[in-house]
Amino acid sequence: MSDSKAPTPTPAGDTYKGWVFKWTNYIKGYQRRWFVLSNGLLSYYRTQAEMGHTCRGTINLATATITVDDACNFVISNGGAQTYHLKASCEVERQRWITALELAKAKAAHLQQESDDSGDDFPPSSHPALPGQGGGSQNSEVQSALRTLGSKVEDLSTCNDLISKHGSALQRSLSELDSLRLTGEAGDKIRQVTERATLFRITSNAMINACRDFLALAQAHSKKWQKALQAEREQRVRLEETLETLAKQHNHLERAFRGAAQANATADNKSSAGPGPGKGEASDEDDDNEFFDAMEEAPEFITVPADPHFHKSSSTASGFNSEMCGDDQSLNEEPLTMSQEPSQELVPLKKRRTRIPDKPNYSLNLWSIMKNCIGKELSKIPMPVNFNEPISMLQRLSEDLEYYELLDKAAKCHSSLEQMCYVAAFSVSSYSTTVHRTGKPFNPLLGETYELDRRREYGYRSLCEQVSHHPPAAAHHAISDRGWTLRQEITVASKFRGKYLSIMPLGTIHAIFEKGQSHYTWKKVTTTVHNIIVGKLWIDQSGEIDVVNHTTGDRCHLKFAPYSYFSRDVARKVTGVVMDKDGKAHYVLSGTWDEKMELSRVMQSSRGGENGAEGKQKTVYQTLKAREIWRRNPLPEGAETMYYFTSLALTLNEMEDGVAPTDSRRRPDQRLMEDGRWDEANAEKQRLEEKQRSARREREREAVSQRTASQSDEGEHAPHDNYNALWFDRCNDPINGEPVHIYKGGYWESKERGSWEGCPDIF
Repeated sequence: MSDSKAPTPTPAGDTYKGWVFKWTNYIKGYQRRWFVLSNGLLSYYRTQAEMGHTCRGTINLATATITVDDACNFVISNGGAQTYHLKASCEVERQRWITALELAKAKAAHLQQESDDSGDDFPPSSHPALPGQGGGSQNSEVQSALRTLGSKVEDLSTCNDLISKHGSALQRSLSELDSLRLTGEAGDKIRQVTERATLFRITSNAMINACRDFLALAQAHSKKWQKALQAEREQRVRLEETLETLAKQHNHLERAFRGAAQANATADNKSSAGPGPGKGEASDEDDDNEFFDAMEEAPEFITVPADPHFHKSSSTASGFNSEMCGDDQSLNEEPLTMSQEPSQELVPLKKRRTRIPDKPNYSLNLWSIMKNCIGKELSKIPMPVNFNEPISMLQRLSEDLEYYELLDKAAKCHSSLEQMCYVAAFSVSSYSTTVHRTGKPFNPLLGETYELDRRREYGYRSLCEQVSHHPPAAAHHAISDRGWTLRQEITVASKFRGKYLSIMPLGTIHAIFEKGQSHYTWKKVTTTVHNIIVGKLWIDQSGEIDVVNHTTGDRCHLKFAPYSYFSRDVARKVTGVVMDKDGKAHYVLSGTWDEKMELSRVMQSSRGGENGAEGKQKTVYQTLKAREIWRRNPLPEGAETMYYFTSLALTLNEMEDGVAPTDSRRRPDQRLMEDGRWDEANAEKQRLEEKQRSARREREREAVSQRTASQSDEGEHAPHDNYNALWFDRCNDPINGEPVHIYKGGYWESKERGSWEGCPDIF
């Protein structure tokens, strides 16, 4: 056996891949497919390129049966629901797959049995998480190493069983040959092969026993290691708490000393008017420096080194225009980070929820509902809640504030170009929450509102209102105590095209900063949901965004590259260039809309060399090392069972006192869906929609009667629906002239009074 020229692949490998012929139907017969065996699951794809996004089918080997038909054919079935008839290219290749499949099946069954056992040796939540970046990493590494070791020994044990099984069959075959009483050289050769097979089996058993002994020894010492690691963790927590207390005391004393010194200086120089302002300016500058020092000392704010995939630095010396950027020099010497006000830490904050009920596993025939909806407007299709996520479109719009700190940092910038970098990163960050979110938000009812009050925690609060139903339009207004205002009115146009769903947000987003009176505008890109009917749903963003500073003329052009089978570039890529009003490039932005964005300061630029197969002239930027400006927050634990909600999204539908009676938190069908009562939610959804239609018919009747009574002198007709938004006024935008709804005030005052007389009864 040691002389074999084509040994079987190592069965203990975590993944086994290869081409196998799969029976499709009687017309096409067997077709070549790419199969991947990983973690007890056998999946297949049409091509290797599909592995990143489109899986054609998967079988769990823990409950599957594997049978061999003939020399090259074998069948995998999980009890009737799924059956794969497969054919290998040769008998050797078939045996390799059979060995790998049997090994993976035994491993999957073992893991499934372990997951059902409540007495796990290494529960993942047995220790609290450390506040530092490296907390628990050593303990988790040790546990991971032990689990890996145990898994590998189990693989060897499974191999031993397979060797015993096949070895016994081999010895029986050899015994049958020996019973033929062959004489001479043939008989001696058979006896020699039998002896070698027996020796190989004994050696394999000895190896398995030695590995079992080593595993038992490692497990015996693991408890000792765990106790030592836990002691180190607790000691580190105590030290960090002590350091934090000392740092706060030092900060308090330093501020008290500075305040006393400033008061004394003011008293000494009371008769002199000149030095006073200089003292105050120096104090403010010291405060800013203090914030930067605090941020650099905190480990969670250390910048991540630039990914070489995104680093676009150019070293070409010829052809450059030598356009040296003299402004914003400090940008390369300090990270683009700001800190929150220290006083915010002293405010007692409301504890927000971190979980919602798990999503039920309800089956539904999508094609039976969607086949009659091709070409229709999505907002006009009656959809069951099975396709929804338990938040409304107003709440989804409020999720744009997930990375509000980018606007906080932009508000503190002294340079308009640096500020543009933050605003551009903010425009990209709003898409990071969509990468796994294939559920459809609830269409808001006309007059429905949603408030997001995070003034005590983060200094901002926002209000959304559904101002139109056909077409559906929502107005949003957010204001921060830290010097910025965000407003937008978004109308969603969407079309179902059979294979995919296109969502085109229409409307302009405005960001206004008090410092410098900078006014920025941009629009959203197109969102596409693929594999609506067949396959796994996945989302892509594509298009271009122009972020414009109407005060200074600065501009940032962002490009969202659509997914392509043939592209060698990173998926979900976003690139952009920040230019001043003269078209001179100052920064290059690059990254992905689902992970992070980086910026590089442009030192030189050229527009003379040929680049690409077409020979087109392209601008070449020579940049400094890239710096990370934004990174997506990690999803909370268990997000896959909670609609892939972020930490902010989990709190959006949490009931709060004092909100308006039209607030989305009070919507009954949405609340029932969140609680997992989907049948009741569907019935309630139909009731609310019918109530909304009745209210609209009543408004139309009133409009007709008003038109009949007034009979406009100039022949003008009154609108069919005379609905007016409660908290927003319709007017023409002063920047672009578009008709928009702008917040007119009064909501937060009504909330303070607890007076909601003007709110309609929509629920």
